Amino acid sequence: MKYRPEIDGLRTVAVVPVILFHAGFGLFSGGFVGVDVFLVISGYLITTILIDDLERGQFSILKFYDRRARRILPALFLVMLCSIPFAWFWMLPDQLSDFANSLVAVSLFVSNILFWQESGYFAPAAELKPLIHTWSLAVEEQYYLLFPVFLFLVWGFGRDRVFWMIAAMAAVSLLLCEIGWRRAPSANFYLAPTRAWEIFAGSIAALVIQKRGVRSNDLFAIVGLAGIVASIFLYDAETPFPSLFALVPVLGAVLIVLFGGPGTLVARVLSVRVMVGIGLISYSAYLWHQPLLAFARLRTIHEPPLLLMGSLGLLSLLLAYLSWRFVERPFRAGPHTVITRRPVVFASSLVGVAAFVLIGFGARDGMSERFTFWYDRDAAKLTLPLMEDGYCFRDFQTYPEMNVQNDLPDCRLGDETRPSTTLLFGDSLAAHWEPFFDLYGQENGVAFDVLTTNWCFPTFTEDSTAKRGHIARTQCRINRDHVRERASSYDNIVLSGQWAKVEERGFTTGVLDMIDEMLFDPTLRVVLIATPPQYSRGSVERAYYRKGSDLLTDETSEAGSAAFWKQAVTRFGENPAVTLLSPADFGDQFAVGGYQHNGIPYSLDGTHISVGASRALYLDDQSRISERLNAILKPGSSD
Repeated sequence: MKYRPEIDGLRTVAVVPVILFHAGFGLFSGGFVGVDVFLVISGYLITTILIDDLERGQFSILKFYDRRARRILPALFLVMLCSIPFAWFWMLPDQLSDFANSLVAVSLFVSNILFWQESGYFAPAAELKPLIHTWSLAVEEQYYLLFPVFLFLVWGFGRDRVFWMIAAMAAVSLLLCEIGWRRAPSANFYLAPTRAWEIFAGSIAALVIQKRGVRSNDLFAIVGLAGIVASIFLYDAETPFPSLFALVPVLGAVLIVLFGGPGTLVARVLSVRVMVGIGLISYSAYLWHQPLLAFARLRTIHEPPLLLMGSLGLLSLLLAYLSWRFVERPFRAGPHTVITRRPVVFASSLVGVAAFVLIGFGARDGMSERFTFWYDRDAAKLTLPLMEDGYCFRDFQTYPEMNVQNDLPDCRLGDETRPSTTLLFGDSLAAHWEPFFDLYGQENGVAFDVLTTNWCFPTFTEDSTAKRGHIARTQCRINRDHVRERASSYDNIVLSGQWAKVEERGFTTGVLDMIDEMLFDPTLRVVLIATPPQYSRGSVERAYYRKGSDLLTDETSEAGSAAFWKQAVTRFGENPAVTLLSPADFGDQFAVGGYQHNGIPYSLDGTHISVGASRALYLDDQSRISERLNAILKPGSSD
């Protein structure tokens, strides 16, 4: 295969924007398209190699996989190995558990499937995953697994027929991609069927060049480069991707491959020494950059400064040169030494895969014992109130095998010797108040019926924050029907929910209309509880495992909660039948800083409060909740 320095230069155009995008440089908001350019280059190079072997009658699947193993695994294993100590020392248990799963998935080249299941590529949590960028390697490896066999089986039909077969597969993949971003955007981003057309685009370019060679054309090459550059600066996280929008960088790369040959302006630019140099180390640079950036973010609560992130981007190039010089090149040189002979390559590859899989499985529990705890975890009760602990929350997330319960209510808290005149109703943000009301009821002679289910915020509409088809939706409908039918049998109904999510989804009116409907009964009192202060989950976890860490406010959730509460106050602030418990009623220790007196955060995960915190709020002298509830709930009391 004739070496084309402009292709290495094109790799630079791909990898540098990816690094700058992941580093947080807003100017390169579409830098993620560099991955698509890489996929085109990969399809072109691999197909060219396979065609050359087939034409000379030298095709060997073992030879192909030998070359792929020597090309990909040494540098990949090095980066994974170097990431493990930092993960061990810097990652919290949940984070280490995710990292351990990724070690297994990367080793088996299915990390794209894992990350599809975990979160979206543009989600904030994705920035903290050191190996999330390996999804593209998984896509390529899945292509390598099938495409050589396909090409070997169909090559006998002739080059032209093979061309149209690949073109047809590319068209189907592009159609799936265009449907996918509308119906399943995360799967569309990560999975091979909707990415294959980008690799096939490179394969098609290889077939064209194999037939008629590279036809240098300045205009077409410039248009191709302009398309890639434009998408780097004009696309962003809101751009549906991949989709027809991806045609711009993909076809841009194809045009450069087909027409950016010797003598063109684009070839001269891409063949500049620095461009070729970065291109040569681009694979290692791609591998190194994400772990460096992710671990930097893991060490800080706030987003690290751009100067630091930019410096780490440069460091990734330095590390890339070292791993290219001392790891990639020796293994890619061919079977001329003991370590690069085919049996040794395959055996060492299997050993490496097995080792990382074992390490991953060994660390899947998060290894919380790494930390020296400075508080009593059992006393803090770092969970939501579960039925196994005597509470009422129907937690379908923790126990997905749980069955729907039709006969309601069957769960009571507080002083169970008394008849229940009060109902607690809502989702998990109502459930986290159960320890408070249980303790309050026992101390004040009040019994509470409880209906709490995941994602079932209080309303009489069909709206839900649960996924479509989830069993929690069925339980939620039963809960709501029960409340609607029997609300008049209670003196008081206490409502709580994830108001930020309710406001975000446009469900606020349904909640407030439900309260209005309840108030048609002149004897009924409604208590509406505000959402507790909302924090970044990562900052809360840091506070548990590293004493003295600050909590970082979740500005988006706080804004949503405030918007909901403003509407509630506007509608019911002057209504004597509605008691609004605001964050100010929780007490200064809770509302400001989020800590209990002994330094343990009230917040469980940034959204909910823990069982320990819920109980502590009843005992806290600064809390006004009990005082305000006494006038409503205690027998014989009045305003």
